[in-house]
Amino acid sequence: MTSTPGKTAGRRAPADALGSFLHGLLTFDSLFAAGGLKVTDTATGVVSWPGCCSGLEEWREWNQVFVFGGSVCLGHGPWAERDGDLVQLTLDVERIDSPVIEVPAVELRYLLAGVERDLAGFLALAADWAYRNLSRHAFPVISALIRVLDLPGPGDLHSAQAARLQLGRASLSAP
Repeated sequence: MTSTPGKTAGRRAPADALGSFLHGLLTFDSLFAAGGLKVTDTATGVVSWPGCCSGLEEWREWNQVFVFGGSVCLGHGPWAERDGDLVQLTLDVERIDSPVIEVPAVELRYLLAGVERDLAGFLALAADWAYRNLSRHAFPVISALIRVLDLPGPGDLHSAQAARLQLGRASLSAP
């Protein structure tokens, strides 16, 4: 997870590595979790990696495709849109011969529920780590993670056992 420059409450960043990291995490307005979601068509082996401008903080945007039947840009290249009962993921919209992964819209909903469980499991582990290792900074660090991942707080979390949820032909996971 990284932060982008913004309002820093007028304080200078500390010189030590941990202090500098925490300063960015806790004072910058806009946080992002580089990565995004990877989609694998388990029948064909076609894989769509997140585009360079796609982060895990945008994972809920996939719901737009399912709920509203619209489309969503997944960074430079990948694009998802709903066509009837299918969600079509074009790997590179700039190529007319780009591979396309088709996922039943209902399956996408289950895959996204799995992503939410996995991120919630990560948040629970990160919260445990923060309480053990960051003592006085634990609460603000956990709050920043909750904000960037758009998740409920650790008290509401259920542990996620699987790092990947596979249903039918497609799997969706964080790379």
